[in-house]
Amino acid sequence: MTIVITIKKASLKDAENIIKPAREIYKEHYLHLWLAGGAEWYMTTYAYAPDKIEKELADTNIEYYLLAQDGNITGYMKLVLTTTLPDNKMTAALEIERIYLHQSSIGKGFGKKMMELALLRATQLQKEIIFLKAMDSATNAMSFYKSIGYSICGNLQLPLPEFELMKKEYRGMVILKRKVAE
Repeated sequence: MTIVITIKKASLKDAENIIKPAREIYKEHYLHLWLAGGAEWYMTTYAYAPDKIEKELADTNIEYYLLAQDGNITGYMKLVLTTTLPDNKMTAALEIERIYLHQSSIGKGFGKKMMELALLRATQLQKEIIFLKAMDSATNAMSFYKSIGYSICGNLQLPLPEFELMKKEYRGMVILKRKVAE
């Protein structure tokens, strides 16, 4: 049996098609990061509030892409098309702000396909750099990013008091980048 994989750009009407799987995927991977009430705050208020997703879908500087297997959404990616690399305000960059896959979709090449799409968009937009931020504790994710040409170029801590409900040991992030034309 052949699995049909599609990646499509989300439209204004796709808010719920982002929110529902985003929250499901987040629960699979990230509940361990939070103190009581933190994950709920992050999913319902900070990252995946319906009004926030709708506003982002209307923003011409943000693109969402939905990954589906046999019509079921199993991942998504959020791109910020025009931004600058932290600490380098002179470089035209594209940021992969989020790339999430259901646990059942990991290790099947889907993440690589989505990262290739992000690189294609950066090329089309004539960006110099493509970058993303990852939890410094996400060793598997960092190994994946490094295997496709990304290197660590910086570190940051998620800010307080905004992330006070996140366990202290998980507030560290790394910034990974790669040149668009290599």
